Amino acid sequence: MLPVSRAIPKIPNITNSARNFFSKPNTMATTSKTYKLNTGAEIPAVGLGTWQSKPGQVEKAVEAALRAGYTHIDTAYAYGNEKEVGQGIKASGVPREKIWLTTKLDNDWHKHVAEAIDTSLKNLDTPYVDLYLMHWPASLDKQNPKQVYNDWDFVDTWREMQKLVDTGKVKNIGVSNFGVKNLEKLLSAESTKIVPAVNQIELHPGNPSPNLVKFCESKGIHCTGYSPLGSSDSPLYKLDSLAKVAESKGKTVQQVLLQWGVQKGWSVLPKSVTEERIKANFDLDGWSLTDEEIAQIDEVHKENSFKVCGDSWLPVKIFFGAGDSD
Repeated sequence: MLPVSRAIPKIPNITNSARNFFSKPNTMATTSKTYKLNTGAEIPAVGLGTWQSKPGQVEKAVEAALRAGYTHIDTAYAYGNEKEVGQGIKASGVPREKIWLTTKLDNDWHKHVAEAIDTSLKNLDTPYVDLYLMHWPASLDKQNPKQVYNDWDFVDTWREMQKLVDTGKVKNIGVSNFGVKNLEKLLSAESTKIVPAVNQIELHPGNPSPNLVKFCESKGIHCTGYSPLGSSDSPLYKLDSLAKVAESKGKTVQQVLLQWGVQKGWSVLPKSVTEERIKANFDLDGWSLTDEEIAQIDEVHKENSFKVCGDSWLPVKIFFGAGDSD
């Protein structure tokens, strides 16, 4: 029998106390903060993102991050940098058990979950990952990745991912880029026995996704925000409202954006390959945003709404508009 913490909730809405159990931030320093998942595991609030990091730079970035105090590294098979991530971990000298390592199942591996995790573990040179995510709710035909399977979808993929938990190769499983509609489909499926521990989604003031975040919280699913800075050359950096908050704190806009995300209750994955910026993104202790400042940042999307990552490149629609993924 599955542990209660993994089982599908028997009631539609969990209590406020249960919601706080899953989503309330710890009151320690931001860089030491963790969030307790529905499995009982604790995911660090701040991690290094490696999406769009150029080959040849990732190893040094990971090494620099771990030496600077990061304990959370995020990668994916699709990024093509798992080997460099593994090399960076080894070069840092930080014991593997001190690191939270996340990687993801690529879209055209949905029918080959067992083979996919073995491939990623070999690339990363580690016996396990702390979190394994279904990268997208898109099951692409391995022979023709421009098409989806007509006899398989993400519900089938999740059924296979659930089998990994007892192998010791993954400590927790979750999803990524899932909106409310697809989460409802997954959670209501008869074969779904484990509630995803995490939904990794695009989260920043230009795309705060309050409806999706609220839905995830109600189901005990922790949200991790990718592109928390709005990606490279972010339009958020140019906003006077954010600049004024940063100036009042003696911090950068980037630091304000990360603190906002953590105080909102989700983990964040700032990406950088520059040691100075990696360290700066981790300079989040000893200060915080007021409720008024958070409320002000919450309003940014009303005039500056944008998404970094859409679904037009996929042969299946993933995002369904306001109330689902927004």
